[in-house]
Amino acid sequence: MAKLSSKTVITLNSGVKIPQLGFGVYLSPPEVTTKTVTTALEAGYRHIDSAQWYFNEEQVGAAVKDNSIPRSEIFITTKLGHADKVVERLNESVTKIDPTSGGYVDLFLIHAPTAGPENRPKQWKALEDLVEQGKAKAIGVSNYGVKHLQEMEKYAQIPPAVNQIELHPWCQQPAIVAYCQSHNIALEAYSPMVQGKKANDPTLTKIAEETGKSWAQVLIRWSLQRGFIPLPKSDTKERIISNMEVFDFELSDAQMDALNALDQDEHVCLNPTGCS
Repeated sequence: MAKLSSKTVITLNSGVKIPQLGFGVYLSPPEVTTKTVTTALEAGYRHIDSAQWYFNEEQVGAAVKDNSIPRSEIFITTKLGHADKVVERLNESVTKIDPTSGGYVDLFLIHAPTAGPENRPKQWKALEDLVEQGKAKAIGVSNYGVKHLQEMEKYAQIPPAVNQIELHPWCQQPAIVAYCQSHNIALEAYSPMVQGKKANDPTLTKIAEETGKSWAQVLIRWSLQRGFIPLPKSDTKERIISNMEVFDFELSDAQMDALNALDQDEHVCLNPTGCS
């Protein structure tokens, strides 16, 4: 396995390079998001993941705008959360995140397949148009199951670059992972730390003790070694920094096998991959 570092990137099927370790702002209140993202950027993160449904895109944009790091060095993702007024909502998000002339989003995702089979192609066409306009560098989906991805083969002129789904040792979604890997669709892992609900799991705590790392760092490292793009989140400075400190150790094959053996298809988030 190639040595991983904070500068490791994955090249998407569109040719766009995405930093493998991301930083999520789900449930970060707007009043703290700008400070949280600023802290993350100072800690070394260069990939920020937001969404229309998070109601903090504008605050993410403010943190990036007011930072000395060039916009071109920060990768920003957001997600379309609605089936109506799609074009208007897409443009609103771009403006909130990057209000400059020629503003853009690095990756725009459809948040979930809940719009239904008639509207999903329309949403995707609007995203493809956004790419043509230079307002999105890459596009993809989130919470899409295999049937939704297979459906896309019939209408997508630009294939999805990413599928963002819940991924951690207790929820490994092997069918979706196998499909995405065989079709060169990168996998982003949300809730990579299981929202702290497995902090006392015996297997996890044993590996944390063996590595001298926290249970959270072990889970992020597992995701990285699986080739996923984990999106840890926190509004606490110490944890934001700690979650970045995952490049000075490596999980052994035996430790990876032990974590891989924990899969129970156990979701901690609403799972919309079964939507029609």
